[in-house]
Amino acid sequence: MTPLAGSLGAGACGGRSPAPPPQTGRQLRRVAGPLGRWGERKEDLTPAPQIKAGGLSGKPQKRQSGIPEKGSGAYTAMISPQDPTLLIGSSLQATCSVHGDPPGATAEGLYWTLNGRRLPPELSRVLNASTLALALANLNGSRQQSGDNLVCHARDGSILAGSCLYVGLPPEKPFNISCWSKNMKDLTCRWTPGAHGETFLHTNYSLKYKLRWYGQDNTCEEYHTVGPHSCHIPKDLALFTPYEIWVEATNRLGSARSDVLTLDILDVVTTDPPPDVHVSRVGGLEDQLSVRWVSPPALKDFLFQAKYQIRYRVEDSVDWKVVDDVSNQTSCRLAGLKPGTVYFVQVRCNPFGIYGSKKAGIWSEWSHPTAASTPRSERAGPGGGACEPRSGEPSSGPVRRELKQFLGWLKKHAYCSNLSFRLYDQWRAWMQKSHKTRNQDEGILPSGRRGAARGPAR
Repeated sequence: MTPLAGSLGAGACGGRSPAPPPQTGRQLRRVAGPLGRWGERKEDLTPAPQIKAGGLSGKPQKRQSGIPEKGSGAYTAMISPQDPTLLIGSSLQATCSVHGDPPGATAEGLYWTLNGRRLPPELSRVLNASTLALALANLNGSRQQSGDNLVCHARDGSILAGSCLYVGLPPEKPFNISCWSKNMKDLTCRWTPGAHGETFLHTNYSLKYKLRWYGQDNTCEEYHTVGPHSCHIPKDLALFTPYEIWVEATNRLGSARSDVLTLDILDVVTTDPPPDVHVSRVGGLEDQLSVRWVSPPALKDFLFQAKYQIRYRVEDSVDWKVVDDVSNQTSCRLAGLKPGTVYFVQVRCNPFGIYGSKKAGIWSEWSHPTAASTPRSERAGPGGGACEPRSGEPSSGPVRRELKQFLGWLKKHAYCSNLSFRLYDQWRAWMQKSHKTRNQDEGILPSGRRGAARGPAR
């Protein structure tokens, strides 16, 4: 127990507390901190005066280390118990005992504050001339993980002593551990702290790992690298040997340990996004774009396979369309696009089968978006004067529908295969040739018919 005369402010346990809100019955339930039942009272409470190190604001006092000078008329006091740790729902019996000049000093004028709020007098009682007791019931979780401030004040508002209350829950068993290795050079893991998560106390999480069959326990040191519950092991990892990995959680009320995760580095490899992604037009084809990229350079010296995914979206949209069946190619042609439209394209890689690993692999992040536009269409759109079949000529509607259905199936089932490229290009060349031949016929036949009708020149 440490005398804290003139040295403990409203934020001593965990930094300065925020300014209290207006004192209404409903708001008191929120600001009561660990206090439960008293927070439901609706009578007005008088806030404690603002305290700064050294005493009341605007009234500097000649004190050092919380010890009053002799003959100064100041008190020294002690709170018991000092810095208790309690479970949520517990009760607390605390006392504040004062000693000092003048000899007639009593507990009658003392009062308590919690996180800067003056507690109702009915929660306190005088045990003797120098001791004031406090009874709190049904404690709620601490407002700050570093503890709530329980302070004993003299009649004039000066601080006599303070204690930190730690009210919370023991840690729960961490779970859902997942790990990945970037290019087989490191290991990063993340986990979920528990089913409910919040303990209201500072809880320390330690990631432990060791080789499965031999070796000693190691502790990860680089925390919060990819989130609040994560850790990064930068080097000195063994290949072809499984590791055991687990997480330990500890706070003032206890500890918990996760289940052990066993993994091989080769089974959890990911890599950087594909570099040098290029998107370009395919000649004058207004509904296609060509995408090319480079395989992961960091894995060029390792035996592995790779599969890729492409996703693309229109410039003014947030919805991505994903192409899954790119397999292990480093190029792909996107078909069925809108003419005269800007597209953003991204690629990602999944390295798998590294040195014979049977695991599915882990996808990399998406590459930076690359933009390209399709050519503008020279043909009239729907409702813009599209040609209709002449009277007496057979309709090409069924043929066009069959071609449309064929191309739809082709794009769905063989989106980026070489076969789809050849068939699609052959069909487009045939259509362009047919269109050119039909235009020539339409320009020549009327002239021939007119000449035949006039007969040979005499």
